[in-house]
Amino acid sequence: MLDEAFREPDPQNPRRTRAVVVVHNGWVVAERYAPGVSPATPLIGWSVTKALTHALVGIAVKEKLLQLDKPVQVPEWTLPEDPRRAITLDQLLRMSSGLAFTEVYGDFETDVVKMLLHSEDAAAYAAGKPLEAEPGTLWHYSSGDSNLISRGLRLALSDDAAYWRFPYEHLFQPLGMHSAVFETDPSGTFVGSSLAYATARDWARFGLLYLHDGVWGDRRLLPHGWVKQAITPTPGSEGNYGAHWWLNQGGRFPDLPRDTFYARGFSGQLMMIVPSRNVVIVRLGQTPGKGFNPNTFARRVLKAL
Repeated sequence: MLDEAFREPDPQNPRRTRAVVVVHNGWVVAERYAPGVSPATPLIGWSVTKALTHALVGIAVKEKLLQLDKPVQVPEWTLPEDPRRAITLDQLLRMSSGLAFTEVYGDFETDVVKMLLHSEDAAAYAAGKPLEAEPGTLWHYSSGDSNLISRGLRLALSDDAAYWRFPYEHLFQPLGMHSAVFETDPSGTFVGSSLAYATARDWARFGLLYLHDGVWGDRRLLPHGWVKQAITPTPGSEGNYGAHWWLNQGGRFPDLPRDTFYARGFSGQLMMIVPSRNVVIVRLGQTPGKGFNPNTFARRVLKAL
């Protein structure tokens, strides 16, 4: 399985796998790295970062800083007649905000590219988008929703020093994710959609937290029911999306168990949890096109186990 994961059979569609870690029954049973990458190398998660954002929101909900059925603070939506003020935290987590946001890569003029590469305030960029549908009625994947959440947490804490410590004190340190780095945009808000780094082992640690229903050792980090909230399908997603986590309940990956859920990022980043097999799978790479197939890769992993 590892040989195949790092093989380059098609020069037109390179895989460029950088790291693979497989955890089964709590043990690392497979691990390999590309030349120049080691177990100590932090690697970008891109949209796998959204799963971290979900965890941080859960901690904030547990501490009563945020409420799922209430909106987060968005200073740009202060007018009483602005319908965007009704968008709830749960709708943002489920990508059903109704905001018109184009999540397309490869075109420099799309919203996600302009937000991540040309905007000093990612959340402000997302807040400037109009509604394309009534909140809660349309599922539409959007990194803009993630960054509105991230700034909402910042405003809820109302203390920047506490906000910048929040992921480290409440998530990374308890999990032992000592390599993790969460980048901010120039405005100082964590880019909750895309810009977290960690070693492959530390990404696997985070996956284990969700495999174990939010409990790490004898300590509950996430509130009761938070993982269930993550893997409850969002209406309109055809069983493919929950709350900031992708699902296989709709059968997108036909060769994998339906209870599989996963976080997936640009260039082939993957953190997959398969509860029925007690497995966490991490694959990180620099895949530019179609060289990496998550269904085929994960099927080979499960077959090898």
